[in-house]
Amino acid sequence: MDDTTADGPRTNALPHLLDSGLLSPVRAGTPVEAAVSDAAWIQAMLDAEAALARTQARLGTVPASAAAAITAAARADLLDARELALACRETANPVVGLIAAFTDVVAAEDPAAAPYVHRGSTSQDILDTGMMLVAARALRLIRTDLARVTAALARLAAEHRDTPMAGRTLALQAVPITFGLKAAGWLQLVREADERLAALLDTGLPVSLGGAAGTLAGYLEHAADAHEGPGWDAPAYLARLTATFADETGLARPALPWHVLRTPVATLGAALALTTGALGKMAVDVQTLCRDEIAELAEPAVAGRGASSAMPHKRNPVLATLIRSAALQTPALASVLGASLLSEDERSAGAWHAEWEPLRQCLRLAGGAAHTAAELTEGLQVRADRMRGNLTLTGGRIASERLSAHLTPRLGKSAARRLLDEATARTARTGRPLDSDPELLDLLSPEELRALLDPAAYTGAAGALVDEALAGGGAERVG
Repeated sequence: MDDTTADGPRTNALPHLLDSGLLSPVRAGTPVEAAVSDAAWIQAMLDAEAALARTQARLGTVPASAAAAITAAARADLLDARELALACRETANPVVGLIAAFTDVVAAEDPAAAPYVHRGSTSQDILDTGMMLVAARALRLIRTDLARVTAALARLAAEHRDTPMAGRTLALQAVPITFGLKAAGWLQLVREADERLAALLDTGLPVSLGGAAGTLAGYLEHAADAHEGPGWDAPAYLARLTATFADETGLARPALPWHVLRTPVATLGAALALTTGALGKMAVDVQTLCRDEIAELAEPAVAGRGASSAMPHKRNPVLATLIRSAALQTPALASVLGASLLSEDERSAGAWHAEWEPLRQCLRLAGGAAHTAAELTEGLQVRADRMRGNLTLTGGRIASERLSAHLTPRLGKSAARRLLDEATARTARTGRPLDSDPELLDLLSPEELRALLDPAAYTGAAGALVDEALAGGGAERVG
């Protein structure tokens, strides 16, 4: 089928493929992609509408039969996402068109229930609550993958607790470390990110109930009609309304309506940026250590993966590349969410609207990165022999710090440093190992010098630090 015209591509020809993930492969086909799709977003808003009706029924302001009918009809597959999107251009948000279409669906099944759809509510209450539901569902998927990552990293740290490798600073070999310590560092970052996501799921994703301008007046007015007479306690009703709505949705109860108090969204964006950043740090290290001239790590071997279109010999580090791409994008998207804290008046014309797509992309990228990182860490190939081999590249100079510490008490700090500066420079020029330097052999026996320059014997407290990291555990898992 030809999807072009004389003026260019026919963008409406395949509306269901407007965003297939072609330019964002890190999230293509991952669990989070479906969890934040248009259908998922519509379902979350319908879930908010159904929860609101059930809440009002529990408080006696909506008939229980109407709430049941509204809940039964709250199915995204009964609505046309593309039609809602196009209608959104006339109202600047998707809720107005959604409520009109949803009310028709309810009316077709139970005409008496239709008047109770969206009772006393406003668009932002529904979209923001739906947004938090989408986020909660996505975060649970992300945490499931982060659990796989932490388990894999803990295993790598334990298995390679004492596997020596070159520590590198400013791109050059510095002093020996162990691969277990490097894996433990990645593990710590991922745990810290996961703890922030866990805290958000616990208390940081609130329902939104504010009404037209944050006063809940519409909810109160409809409730007053149903509870006319002595004993009516409006403040108590509103407290119960918010608490019951939170109970129905499984979200948190906010201290105040938050139409223009956008901390929940900004905090969510920051946590997702931190998550992709933690995974991205690991990805950058993997990319470096996969280089042919280093070759200390390799990604899981999958037939056809990493192939080059031009160079048959290459197997590119695809998984690390995808993770890194997500880590580079997410902070910029999260900055939009932070900027939306500057929301004017009681409802914003633009700042609120600017949040929706960046938040979805942050969730997609973090979810895609976490899912990809799980595969990467579970199948990461560690080439311990290559790590040991690379430790010999400097001819023992990688342990010169140890030698300096040993000679300082005998020669003084300045003299020891001057001697080693000259010795390391000489051996670097000649390509000879440091343990053959004549000036050093005047001070130490060959056996002493070789022992002091053994990289595997100079990893400091790396093993103990790995043990401490593994004993630290992680955040409690979310089901």
